[in-house]
Amino acid sequence: MPTMEYRNLGRSGLEVSTLCLGTMTFGEANENSFMHGVGANEPTSFRIMDKALDAGINFFDTADVYGEDGLTERVIGKWFTEHKRRDEVVLATKFRFRMGPGPLGTGASRRRIVRCVEDSLRRLQTDRIDLYQVHMQDIDTPEEETLRALDDLVRAGKVLYIGASNYAAYRLTESVMRSEFDRLERYVSLQAQYSLVCRDIERELVPTCRRHELGIIPWSPLAGGFLTGKYSQGQGAPAGSRLDKWKQRYEGFDKPRNWAILEALRAVAAEHDSTCARVALAWLLRKDAVTSVIFGARTEAQLDDNLATTELALSDADMARLDEASAFELGYPYGFMKNVQGRW
Repeated sequence: MPTMEYRNLGRSGLEVSTLCLGTMTFGEANENSFMHGVGANEPTSFRIMDKALDAGINFFDTADVYGEDGLTERVIGKWFTEHKRRDEVVLATKFRFRMGPGPLGTGASRRRIVRCVEDSLRRLQTDRIDLYQVHMQDIDTPEEETLRALDDLVRAGKVLYIGASNYAAYRLTESVMRSEFDRLERYVSLQAQYSLVCRDIERELVPTCRRHELGIIPWSPLAGGFLTGKYSQGQGAPAGSRLDKWKQRYEGFDKPRNWAILEALRAVAAEHDSTCARVALAWLLRKDAVTSVIFGARTEAQLDDNLATTELALSDADMARLDEASAFELGYPYGFMKNVQGRW
């Protein structure tokens, strides 16, 4: 059985497993959902959660918009009730995206946050949310209003820690400074898209999180399945795969840089007698400020493969090889700084 590692989430005292179970695929969503046809049914979802917890994963991530009309949160809530394992889980969920009609059905205003947290608590059948995250910054709501509402939830015991997701570096910095100046609860983490394919957060968000001691929680570490190694240049997405359903997204991956990344990934995986998915996850776990990596699993077999990441140790040479293959255009002023000082 692989040995799970645990890390503190940012500068908090909360210890979470370095692998986080993403639950976006839990529940069979109807045709109105973007997850229609790519989810796991309820019994399979229950088995995956049980098995993940037994393997040492104590960190589960979800969101109110996953599935349709809170479907995934309801699946998790039913599992909590039937399996009696709530206290073993660090439960993270998110709010901000549209869950209803009109101007009150979306956003991160105080009024909306109060409604969203009550709805999530009811669906999840729990009395508290361990990590409550803003799914994306709301440019129409002052950050102070969002923070004060979240601070009230922490003081009320409905939320234990707060985090951000899909924030720009300027807004994240403003948020941390506002929290410290007004003595409000501060974010302990940033959930952001991060993978060998998408390294954009290394420009400003990684330095920001390092400076302010926020733990980074990468989402889409396998780039929607592209980094699993089951895709080949010129052959299109395999029938039934997620990227076969999301054809436009697959077209976005069909670039020379990304095929070079896959080639390097396959080579490193072969040298370690491992899989591309495990190598892609292990690469992230060695990156600066990363606390825990979110992975999804529609089947127990996918869960088993990802769990084996804990047995994989990449060398400095492996990391350099993957870094080189996934090098990206820094842009100004980062490229300018690197030319002068060798780093940015």
